[in-house]
Amino acid sequence: MDKDLDCRLLAENNNSYTLDFLRSFKIWWEFRKGFNALRRVNNCVTVFGSARFDEDNSYYQMARETAFELGNDGFSIMTGGGGGIMEAANRGAKDAGALSVGCNIKLPHEQKPNAYTDINIQFNYFFIRKVMLLKYSTAFILLPGGFGTMDEMFETATLIQTGKICDFPVIAMGSDYWKPLGPFLRQTMIENGTIDEKDLDFVRITDNPKEVLDMIKARKSGKHV
Repeated sequence: MDKDLDCRLLAENNNSYTLDFLRSFKIWWEFRKGFNALRRVNNCVTVFGSARFDEDNSYYQMARETAFELGNDGFSIMTGGGGGIMEAANRGAKDAGALSVGCNIKLPHEQKPNAYTDINIQFNYFFIRKVMLLKYSTAFILLPGGFGTMDEMFETATLIQTGKICDFPVIAMGSDYWKPLGPFLRQTMIENGTIDEKDLDFVRITDNPKEVLDMIKARKSGKHV
C-alpha cells in the first residue's frame, strides 16, 4: 500500500469503505508486527528526545550516560530508533551490554535507524509506535525535544491523570530546557483550574544519571524520592 493511503486519512469526504478496510488491515498488521517483535522485551525504560543533537551536545552525552547507568543495572532501553537523543540512549545501552530497542517511524524526510539497536522496527503510524513505546516500558525519561517529545510527555500525563496507567515513573532531564514550561503549567493551567496541583506529581526532574536510576528503582519499589 502506498503512502497516499495514509495521506488521505483526514481528507475531506473520505468515506470510502474500501480504503477504510485496507487501512484497518494495515493498522492491524502493524500492531501484530510490533507485538511479535517486542513480546520478550521486559524491564525496559523508554527514552525520548530530539533527533537533532549530535554527539558533542551535552544532552546527547546526558542521554548516553543515563542509558548506560540503567543498562548496567539490568534495564533494557527503548527509543524512537532515530538519531540525536535516541541514538545516544541506544548507544549507552550497547555500551552497558543491555538490550537496545528502536521503534522507528517512516517520515517523508526518512528518519534513518541508528546503528546501536539490537531490535529495530519501523512503523507507518505514530499512534501505533506510541503504543509500543508505552506498552513495553516501565518508565519514561524525557530529554529536550520538539513537538514529538511534547506529545509523548502530555499523552503520558493524560494516561496517568485518568488512571489508565499507574505507578509509572516519568523523569525529565535537561532542567534548563524544561524550566519555561513550569510557569505555564502552574500560573496558567492550575490557576485557571484546567489541571490540579496533584496532576503535576507524575514527573520528577534531575540532570544526574545516577539519580535517574535511583528514582526509577525507588518508584517501582513503592517509595518516592
